Parts: sequence; C-alpha cells; structure tokens
Amino acid sequence: MKTLIRLLSLTLALVLCLGLCGCNRAANHTDGTSEMPPELAPTDPSEPKEQATVCGLVGPTGVGLADLMRRNEEGHTALDYTITLATSPEEIVGKFTAGEVNFAALPTNLAAALYQKTEGAVQILALNTGCVLYIVENGDSIESVADLKGKTILSTGEGANPEYMLRYLLSENGLDPDSDVTLDFVAENEELAAALVGGNADVALVPEPLCSTVLQKNTDLRVALSVGDEWVKTQNGAEPYMGCVVMNKQFAIDFPDKVEAFMSDYKVSVETAQTDVKTVAKLCEKYGIIGSAAIAEQALPRCALTLVTGAEMSNALDPYLSVLFVADPKSVGGKLPNEDFYYEGFH
Repeated sequence: MKTLIRLLSLTLALVLCLGLCGCNRAANHTDGTSEMPPELAPTDPSEPKEQATVCGLVGPTGVGLADLMRRNEEGHTALDYTITLATSPEEIVGKFTAGEVNFAALPTNLAAALYQKTEGAVQILALNTGCVLYIVENGDSIESVADLKGKTILSTGEGANPEYMLRYLLSENGLDPDSDVTLDFVAENEELAAALVGGNADVALVPEPLCSTVLQKNTDLRVALSVGDEWVKTQNGAEPYMGCVVMNKQFAIDFPDKVEAFMSDYKVSVETAQTDVKTVAKLCEKYGIIGSAAIAEQALPRCALTLVTGAEMSNALDPYLSVLFVADPKSVGGKLPNEDFYYEGFH
C-alpha cells in the first residue's frame, strides 16, 4: 500500500511539473515559437468591436487602405470597418459632408477647401501621399527641368494642381511657362495615355498609376524627372504632399479612442504597402484600387506612400498649400487653413 501511495504521489508530481513547464514555454516561447503580432491576432467574435466607416479614393491616395481592407475582412483590426472606394474626390466629399463616413482619404488641397467650406469642422488626421507626378519622355534628352525649354508638354489638370505645380517648377528653374515651353492640356487621362502609347507625344506630365501603365505599353518611354524630387530642390527639402486622411473635428472630440484605434490599424496598413509591394499590389487589384496587380507592383514604389502625423503635419504641408494658394486661392478654399486644421492627438 505504501508503495502504491508513493507511486501515485510521484505520478501527480510529474503531471504538475509537466503542466508548469508547458505554461512556462507558452509564456517565454522557449520552444522557438513566437506570439502572433497584436495587429494580426484574431479577435474574440463574442466581443463585438466598435464600428467606423472609411471612404478611400482609387489610385495612390487609396493604396494605404489595401492591407487594412484585408485585415478587416479577417477580423484582425481594432475596429469593425465599413470601407468604400470612390472614383472621384467629389464623390467622397458628398459622403463625408453628409456624415456617411468617419474617415476619408482626399487630396490635401481639397481637404483645405473643405475646411474653409465647413468653417473649420474638418481636420487632417495624417498625410498619406507625397508627389505622384512624373515627366515622361519618348527619348533621352531630358535630364533636368531646364532641358524642358522648347518642349511641348502634354498634361491633364488644366486649372488644377498639375498645372499649378508644373508652372511653379518651371518658374523656379528659370523658365517662363508661357513662352519657354508649350503646355498642351487634354481633358482625360485616357487621351493622355493614348498619345504617349501611340507615339504622338514626346513629353508629358503623368500621374501614377497611369505612368506605369504607359511605360509598360510603350517601352520607348522613360521617366525623365520626378516632380517630387525636383520640387524638394526648390523648397529646401519640403515635399509636396498631395494626399491625406481627414475626419470631422467633432468626431475626434467625441470618439478619441476610435481615432487612436483607426490610426493604429492604418499605420500597419501603410507600412505593409511600403515593405510588401508584391502582396499589396495583388490586394490593390482585388479591391479595385489599381486595376492590375502587375501595374500596381510597378507603380507602388512611385506612389510616394507616407504617414506624417501630429505636429509635423503643419510644417510639412503648409509650403505646398502656399504654392497652390499663390497660383489660385480657390484651389485651397480661398485662404490658408489655421493650425486647428491639423489633428495633433496621434503621434
């Protein structure tokens, strides 16, 4: 009997020991496994998440949402999102001003105009896109902005940002936009692409992802200049930030935790787009952000994806808005926004 009791005691001690060792391995990962990152860990379906609505724009401004859309479908986000995509900024503005969406991706100058229109009710949460404009050439004669002298430059965006930015860049490099070059504007990107692919234009100002599309279809074309790189040279390092994420100021006051949760989710999504181009290119095609994964894979490195938040936004964006304001005050809503245009709660 004593022998049996000792055997039972030893068996119980062994079970307890193994159980403790197992718990210790799970806590310290001594078996070589690693804990799933919090942003990818599945959430408990029995605990409903807070909801938020997001509207993005197809093209570069919406690329930062691609991985967020995937993780949202898989339940790996802090909030439960309803995400829609629009083909025009005006469509987003309509939904945003109607209160249908909490967060929206917009061109920065349109955000500034919306700020004025709503008497300061709109705030920028983050800058998400730099400059996506490129000088494309059929040939190899252009190495600097000065080399554009005497050229005919095909472009879309007459009376809008592309024209204002091109004129500024030409002027800053000693060229008169009205006499040293010929600016030839067309109404649609499709017309611009057809002229380049068909060999009917030698020089053009082209945005991504259209730039990658025409380069793929006509191998005689090349990117001669990055407008963003040339802009930085004239602005003491300040970049032209063309895209941003906005929200209603009252929403930020009422739901600061939702703002924090969204930005944490969005930050992961932007970083994924910057580091895992191939995967995100496929997601761009899946969700209709860019029509082709092959085009998206070529375009993403030139989409100037970024994430500038907090107090840095004002110094980063103000120089760009100031140039647009000088070109046409209406392009930024008639006057430059005040400091409360920038949400500084997230860092």
